[in-house]
Amino acid sequence: MPVLDVRSPAEFAEGHVPGAYSVPLFSDTERAEIGTVYKQQSPAKAVRIGLKYAGLRMAELVAEVDTLVKRDSSPLGVYCWRGGQRSGSVAWLLRTAGYEVNRWDGGYKSYRGRVLESWGTARPYLVLAGLTGSGKTEVLRAMHDLGGPVLDLEGLAHHKGSAFGQIGELPQPSNEQFENDGALRLAELEGQPRIWIEDESRSIGRIWLQQRFFAHKKSAPVVLLERSLDERIERLVAAYGLASRDELAETFVRISKRLGDQNARAAVDHVRQGNLADAARIALHYYDRTYAESVAARAETITTRFDGTGKSDTEVAHELLSLS
Repeated sequence: MPVLDVRSPAEFAEGHVPGAYSVPLFSDTERAEIGTVYKQQSPAKAVRIGLKYAGLRMAELVAEVDTLVKRDSSPLGVYCWRGGQRSGSVAWLLRTAGYEVNRWDGGYKSYRGRVLESWGTARPYLVLAGLTGSGKTEVLRAMHDLGGPVLDLEGLAHHKGSAFGQIGELPQPSNEQFENDGALRLAELEGQPRIWIEDESRSIGRIWLQQRFFAHKKSAPVVLLERSLDERIERLVAAYGLASRDELAETFVRISKRLGDQNARAAVDHVRQGNLADAARIALHYYDRTYAESVAARAETITTRFDGTGKSDTEVAHELLSLS
């Protein structure tokens, strides 16, 4: 079912149903004006202003829908924030124009409630953990390519999880959109006996994981992926080798308090000189210590330790999927 989001462009940008088309009834400025009149003057006057803008928009809106969907794609799903006047008006208009329309009761607000409920539901998660550079993300994506049940949190967040995580990635979505996209993937994984996820902190860049989901992750069984230090350094150099030297150096400066000023300066010097392996070794000294403390705190949840040294991501993925 093609789905039309008739809220304002700013509302759509903050978060929307995955795959929905933005067909706003009001612009951001018009919506703000209507809301102000509603609160400061009267609902009746706000309605009349809305009717004025909606009247001017009617023909253009139908033309937009005509270009977005085929007539034989009916029925169309239509939603606004609460399933009220905006979606009701557009539903009437599109029915008049010959479309079959299904207006969403409760609108986007109701949908968001279901999204949050989905993230908070207990599921059979299996957590892939490992020191930085062990290739957790790559192995999970190899599992996905093999048809494995994977919820790729870093892929959804467009971030690798560390201070360097934004390098080479697309801009991060809003937290709301991350949750919407993730809920769709969780629906696709419904009924799976296991769902693989990566061991993450509560935040992935500027994305914050729902507290109930994070609690489920913390209590889930853990598979610890291990690889040699040299192999992890080699992987990090491959992952970040094409990044801007300035961007890498700036990131080391930002985490200088964690690394220590002397270590940070040395890492920056290595980056400037093109010695990325030595810079990565300094970073791993800090990250390994921090991650080891995290793993030790929940050692009782580790069910398997898997040595992937010398094996490809696909080989590791095959073997791990056979475990679950």
